[in-house]
Formats: sequence, structure tokens, C-alpha cells
Amino acid sequence: MPIYEFYCSQCNTIYNFLSKSVNTDKVPSCPKCKSLELSRQVSVFSKVSGTREEGGDDMPPFDERAMEKAMGQLAREAERLDENDPRQAASLMRKVSDATGLKMGAAMEEALHRMEQGEDPEQIEAELGDLLEEEEPFLTEQKGQSQSGRLKPNVDETLYDL
Repeated sequence: MPIYEFYCSQCNTIYNFLSKSVNTDKVPSCPKCKSLELSRQVSVFSKVSGTREEGGDDMPPFDERAMEKAMGQLAREAERLDENDPRQAASLMRKVSDATGLKMGAAMEEALHRMEQGEDPEQIEAELGDLLEEEEPFLTEQKGQSQSGRLKPNVDETLYDL
């Protein structure tokens, strides 16, 4: 049974709704303020249980089978990668970012952009190496703010019926 996420701009909250069938058209009202203007959110991975592992980090829960499938596909692509083509390596990194939903830091973005243009990775490393070492390769959002600087929405962990 799919779980759909909807965002209420009036409450600045994301709500989870369980549907007994695949339902791509129905939009519920906000459980808190009853607004009818919720917007469907796109999730990288569906949550398969209502529990979180104890002692976990700030990573959102995810569907492990979907992650394994995505990583398997990326591994097969990596096997066919031409080591001498920086464009292929950059493309693979973009796919990893898309599959995980993680965004890359500014230095990594610059390096990938240059690799996509066909520049030599060793030259890029020579010029950006210090920045790449100092920067986290993937960005995590700062508490309370999204990467765009807007107030990060609350997430209501309750599972509502759609």
C-alpha cells in the first residue's frame, strides 16, 4: 500500500497519507488546519514501516529494497564505465546523487560540471583538491532551514488515511 506525502503551506508541515490502492489523483485536506490546498511531495524512497532504528542519524527512513535495486543498477553502470571519459564518471556521480536524494557541495558541483565539459580529472583535482577535501561531499540541510534558505517544513509522523 503506497504512502503519499502532502505539504500544507499554511501549517508548513508535511503529512503522510496511507492509501489502500494506488491513487494518484486524490488530494486530502490538511489534518490540522483543514486547508484543501495541499501539494503532493515527491519522495526519493517510500517509508515501509512507521518505526525508526534507535540511535539512527538524521537520514530519513527509506525502502531498503529500492535502495539496493538503485545501487545494483549503479554498480552495473560503473562496471561499464570508461575510466578515460570524465563525462561518464560525472554522469554516474549525478545518478548517485539523484538516487540517494543527496545534494552535492559547491566544490563537488564545480568539479562535476568541469568533468561534464570533458576536463581532465587530475587537473580538476590539482585546482580544487583542497576545497574538495575541506567540504563534505554531500550536503545535509541545516536544522530549521532548507538549502534554499526557507524555513524547513515540519514533518508530522502520523500516518493518516487517504
